[in-house]
Amino acid sequence: MSARDRILARLAGTPSAGIGAEAQALLRAPERPQVDPDALIETFAAALAGPSVAATLDRIDRIDAVPDAVRRYLEAGTGSAGLYLPPDPLLAGLDWGGTAIATDCPIDGGAALAVATAAVAETGTLVLDTAPAAPMLPNFLALHHIVLVRRETIVAYLEDILGPAAWPRARYWITGVSGTTDIEGQYVRGAHGPRFLHVLLIG
Repeated sequence: MSARDRILARLAGTPSAGIGAEAQALLRAPERPQVDPDALIETFAAALAGPSVAATLDRIDRIDAVPDAVRRYLEAGTGSAGLYLPPDPLLAGLDWGGTAIATDCPIDGGAALAVATAAVAETGTLVLDTAPAAPMLPNFLALHHIVLVRRETIVAYLEDILGPAAWPRARYWITGVSGTTDIEGQYVRGAHGPRFLHVLLIG
């Protein structure tokens, strides 16, 4: 009997005695994992480090420590050809002296900085909204994507992300860098965007 015949025979046959118990067990299980509201940072950090996200994390105390943290990352063997800064007022007043700032976003090289609207502890997801001060295209062009996350914007679950008072033109949910196994079944990171994701957690 071929594999196809076995599958068809099973579909046509009487369900096994244990299938009802298996279905009931699935219904009793929680639909989403429990996230301790007092451990959002630890849960978020663990999700970032997991294989499905594979991001690096640096924790800093204050916003004015961002330039030094970015420089440390760029100097740690990234081979960066420059840093693209969005015209975000949060970043404009910081001291970027000593950092090679690119006027245009490097393509397939360098780094782009972005400020997340929110982040999800359960999955390590970053939420980015488009705005005049937050162009989105650079986040898909550079080799390294550096994202600032403010501690107070981290929520437990995707469903906890609140809609803004005025919706942006687009909202992006980023859970790690893109990847593909299309080429000889080998996993390749950065197939449709940055190859490296680095999160700066502020607070």
